[in-house]
Amino acid sequence: MNEYKYTINGNKYEVVISDITDNIATLTVNGEQYTVEMEKQAEPEKPKPVVRKAADEAEEGGSAAASGSATGTAIKAPLPGVITEIPVEVGQEVAAGDTVVVLEAMKMANALQAEKAGKISAIVVKVGQSVMEDEALVYIE
Repeated sequence: MNEYKYTINGNKYEVVISDITDNIATLTVNGEQYTVEMEKQAEPEKPKPVVRKAADEAEEGGSAAASGSATGTAIKAPLPGVITEIPVEVGQEVAAGDTVVVLEAMKMANALQAEKAGKISAIVVKVGQSVMEDEALVYIE
């Protein structure tokens, strides 16, 4: 409960705000109760991430993101972020629990691990690339 005292054009007002739910406020002004509907504030527009295709990068002189053939089980991004490290190579044998990609999201490094033992068949991202949730990063056969 918040209490306020105002003087407007020489008139004194005692305002008590007792409850605010969503955009409806219950308040008392000089002993008389009112229900007031407030305007909802516009939510700021969220910036949309820019996602570029590997073909776009190749046209710009960069290397294509995919290396190897994308077969087997995909290790996918659990949340949007930026690839900061790829400690494996195509053809490398990995054990279950080995780190295959490090993804930075919300200023935290997330080591993504192989779910099963196998061989890296493809790496479809590169260091510095932004990825979206559920995007395939590495394939293990």
